[in-house]
Amino acid sequence: MRWLLALFCLSVASVSQAAFTETIIRKTPSASQVVVPQGPQIDKVLVLKSERRLQLISRGQPLKTYRISLGKQPKGAKEREGDKKTPEGLYSLDWRKVSDRYNLAMHISYPNITDAAKARREGVDAGSMIMIHGTPLNEEYPEWYFHTLDWTEGCIAMRNADMREVWSMVKDGTVIEIRP
Repeated sequence: MRWLLALFCLSVASVSQAAFTETIIRKTPSASQVVVPQGPQIDKVLVLKSERRLQLISRGQPLKTYRISLGKQPKGAKEREGDKKTPEGLYSLDWRKVSDRYNLAMHISYPNITDAAKARREGVDAGSMIMIHGTPLNEEYPEWYFHTLDWTEGCIAMRNADMREVWSMVKDGTVIEIRP
C-alpha cells in the first residue's frame, strides 16, 4: 500500500513540475541594440575607491583613468541593502541599459557568492542593482554639482561624457575589481 501511495505522490509531483516550467525565448537583438565596443580591448575595469578613480586596463596596463563618485558612505565594503556603501571585490559588468535617471548604466554583478553568504549569515539582504552610471540630467543641479560629491546609494557615478566613453570601450562580461 505504501508503494502505491509513493507512486501516486511521485506522479503528481512530476506532473505539477511541468505546470511551473518557464520557457524563455531569446530574441536576436536588432542592429541598433547591439553594442560593439570600439578601440583597444579592455580586459578589466579597476576601481580605486580611496582615490575616486576608475581605470580601464588593457593587457595589464592602465589605458584610461576617470574621476568617479561613490555611495554616500564610501568607507568600507557594502554589507547590506540600504547601507549606502559601494561594494569591494571581484565582479563582472554583466549587462547594460539606457537609464532615464542616470543616462547610461552598466550593471555590476553584486552580490557575488561571498557577499551573499556573508549577508545570509548576518540575516540581512545583501542588496542589488549596483551600477556604473552617469549623472542626472537636471536643470536644478547641473552635472558639475555631482562630480566631486559621493552622492549615490552605493553605485559608481561618472560624468556623462566619461560614461559614454566607457560604454563604448567596455563589453559585457568584463571583470571589474573594486578596491578600498
